[in-house]
Amino acid sequence: MPDFNLAQVHEAVECRVPDRPCIVFRDRSLSYRDVGDRTRRFANALRERGLGLRFERSEGLANHESGQDHLALYLHNGNEYLEAMLGAYKARVAPFNVNYRYVASELVYLLRDSNARGVVFHSAFAPVLAAARDELPNLEVLFQVPDDSGNDLLAGAEWYEDVVDAASPELDEQLRASWSPDDLYILYTGGTTGMPKGVLWRQADILVAAMGGRQLGSGDEWPSLEDLLDTAETGGARMMPAPPFMHGAAHWMAFTAFTGGNTVVLPDVVDRFDPRDVLHHIEHSGVNVLLVVGDAFARPLVEELERGSHNTSSLLALASGGAALSAGVKQRLLAAVPTMLVLDGLGSSETGAQAYQTSAAGQDASTGSFSPGPGMCVLSDDLTAVLGAGHDEVGWLGQAGRVPLGYLGDPDKTVRTFPEIDGVRYAVPGDRARLTADGLLELYGRDSVTINSGGEKIFAEEVEAAFAAHPAVFDVVVCGRPSERWGSEVVAIVRIAEGVEVTDDDLLAEAERHIARFKLPKAILRRDRIERSPTGKADYRWARDQAQAQTGDHTHSTG
Repeated sequence: MPDFNLAQVHEAVECRVPDRPCIVFRDRSLSYRDVGDRTRRFANALRERGLGLRFERSEGLANHESGQDHLALYLHNGNEYLEAMLGAYKARVAPFNVNYRYVASELVYLLRDSNARGVVFHSAFAPVLAAARDELPNLEVLFQVPDDSGNDLLAGAEWYEDVVDAASPELDEQLRASWSPDDLYILYTGGTTGMPKGVLWRQADILVAAMGGRQLGSGDEWPSLEDLLDTAETGGARMMPAPPFMHGAAHWMAFTAFTGGNTVVLPDVVDRFDPRDVLHHIEHSGVNVLLVVGDAFARPLVEELERGSHNTSSLLALASGGAALSAGVKQRLLAAVPTMLVLDGLGSSETGAQAYQTSAAGQDASTGSFSPGPGMCVLSDDLTAVLGAGHDEVGWLGQAGRVPLGYLGDPDKTVRTFPEIDGVRYAVPGDRARLTADGLLELYGRDSVTINSGGEKIFAEEVEAAFAAHPAVFDVVVCGRPSERWGSEVVAIVRIAEGVEVTDDDLLAEAERHIARFKLPKAILRRDRIERSPTGKADYRWARDQAQAQTGDHTHSTG
């Protein structure tokens, strides 16, 4: 596929299907023409306030450097989030995601690390932004989106809708002509195992890697923009990203929808995952594809499906990105909606979409084994070679081809995560994996949460999947803690389903059916709630704090 810019693609799709719904949120249904008009206005508003391009990438920028101004998106989901992304791209400004649960000190870190010059924020977050403001002298442009909080306009800010209304809907032709495939898409990592880092992608690369730049079925890149548009003209599917847009997978589904000329439908409830609200929209908005993040979203969804009477006849597929679905939850989903497919996707901020697993009713659901996508590979432990199918070594999951440039402001980590082998650049974000003899990917887990116990490497995700197989386990996270005997020992922190009684021995017996005995936890801690990010990802720092601070919890001898 020739290299394209995200603004260019959206404008081209708008020309083909101007009257088709583009974004549906609460009482608003915005057509592609509406969104085009509003995002061009927003682009002009940014440029009028001095934000835009500083240096072209061709002027000698290193892979960890940006030549664009950056715009923080400190928002719940809504049409404004996607409009701000598209409008920023049209202004050649690079927007990026902000975790809306951050306290002031965390927000200061992120906005300093990104050198943000502007921010779009919901009124609910005005108090935290106000507390951080004095430490952010480069933050000059503030657009505020009203919400149910009723908070007043922050000093120095402007109401988002007023800004959009006042700006021109016509873009300067020189600006249009300057749109570049090198313009940035920035995605900040979640920071659940370390400090958040800004991943820098060329827009042309993320379009192919995760935003609809490949043809369904073949996986080939579109040979031309015209071919892409011909397919978009026949689109019209309704796609719902349930996670917050601070999660890359939610961006990717939304922009995949835009690339295909489809409609993005957003849930009404934006401060949490509400399965009843999601199912209401599936029924009343005719949603065809739903995105969730692992069991943290899928388990409450399937429980609501099993409890009530919901019309899900429009739903063709449920996709999970960012966290794997357990086999038991997949089976329950397919039993509840036997006419849909369950798509378990594998990818990361540093690789885009990499691999997938498809499950249908009547099949035995599994987890941890995936079919590779284009460019996915496994690299040797010393990062000197690509390992072939059937190789015994557990190596590093890698991605070649369309990969990011690097991490914003961090040349050392850029070199480590994006190494070059025999002249080919790879993304290696830190997952352990191997390829089976028949070419399937076996995923073991993130190296940063691997537990070295008694000389053995134990992958936290593998133990989590073994515990999640027990129907009494509503949620589980696994981590290590210091041990005099083992160096580090495995601890499982579990939330038991409401109204269910189960012994620790029962949980261990089920887990032992799936993993070797030496991998079983030495302690099981029960909690009423498992701390996760709003995107559904486990907070391993919280888990380690729980494991190391526990007193009086039952400890097992399992090895």
